[in-house]
Amino acid sequence: MNSPFQNLHILDLSTVVSGPMAVALLADQGASVIKVESLEGDTCRMIGPAKGDLSAIYIAANRGKRSIALDLKAPAAGAILQALVGRADVVVNNFRPGVMDRLGLGDAALAALNPRLIRLAITGYGADGPAAGDRVYDAVIQAVAGVAASHRDHHTGQPGLVATLVCDKLTAITAAQAVSAALYARERDGQGRLVEVSMLDAMLAFQWPDAMYNHVFVDEPPPHFPELGATQKPWKTADGFVATMAPQQAEFSAQCAALGRPEIATDPRFATQRNRNRHALELRALLEPLMASLSTDQVVSRFRVLGAPVGRVNERSAVLDDPQVRHNAQLVEIDHGALGRVRLARAASRFDGQPVPAPGPAAHLGEHGAAVLREIGLEAAQIDQLVADGVLRLA
Repeated sequence: MNSPFQNLHILDLSTVVSGPMAVALLADQGASVIKVESLEGDTCRMIGPAKGDLSAIYIAANRGKRSIALDLKAPAAGAILQALVGRADVVVNNFRPGVMDRLGLGDAALAALNPRLIRLAITGYGADGPAAGDRVYDAVIQAVAGVAASHRDHHTGQPGLVATLVCDKLTAITAAQAVSAALYARERDGQGRLVEVSMLDAMLAFQWPDAMYNHVFVDEPPPHFPELGATQKPWKTADGFVATMAPQQAEFSAQCAALGRPEIATDPRFATQRNRNRHALELRALLEPLMASLSTDQVVSRFRVLGAPVGRVNERSAVLDDPQVRHNAQLVEIDHGALGRVRLARAASRFDGQPVPAPGPAAHLGEHGAAVLREIGLEAAQIDQLVADGVLRLA
């Protein structure tokens, strides 16, 4: 299969997760990526389980890229970056506003070096504004964008944080789609573009359809409705947990029938989705003992037969052996040299019924520095001098 982004060249200056994962998604679909790191390396190399300078999170977010490690503040590094910009289709950074300017790679400079260049700039809050210069990580955006308030503890009412880098990863997906749109536009008019994505904006767009639905109507708003999912949590079975959703009446009727209490579906308190939301705590109290009286297998089997949506709550290790996960062949093991095999998830998109090829390995810090510099015309003696001067680090 010809990969959609075959022959696309990306220069990735980003770190941690939001930028690197956006680029990894494009690499999965065929883009050739050079990742530029500081001499100390991307922070994610030091987070979580690792072998040497390759952590699990770094491998997942930087799969299929080549690495060059430079002292970005050195004038010689600036000349190298300019040469790489001239050969790129896309340049990605997720620095705070002003950092690219200080590196001599502000947007005007990038556009002048390469008029066809797509310039992706990911920030925490945006290019300007009262918080634009603040340091930002995932939990901070969860707090500001209302994600923490949307995940309150069912007993105490205290806000909670989602135990995954949801803001980083959602921003990455948003950014990858925006770059794809900019590349499509360039095919029509030949023009490069600045693409700006802030984590705050990405999360607000993500929150709005459901978590913020009480804030959609501006003129004569209807009364506030119970927050979607406010009482939603897994159901305890006799030997585990399941999760369900039944927004359609036929699905709710099937759920009640599967639990042996079909009459609950015709109770006026629960006969419509709106009524079920208003009486969610009463419904929960009715259904909890019914769920708890059955094993997980029984619940899943009964619900599936009657067409009621249900999923067993898999522990993380159990996800690997879930029958549908295995059938989809979405998780692949790749040979990672001295590290042995590593397990990664493929890009989720399929083209012409075929998944994209398995992702490539991640690079050790500076692993491809010499090769990249040779590609832009540097001789061996010049590369050796850059190493001696502390500008370049080789693996």
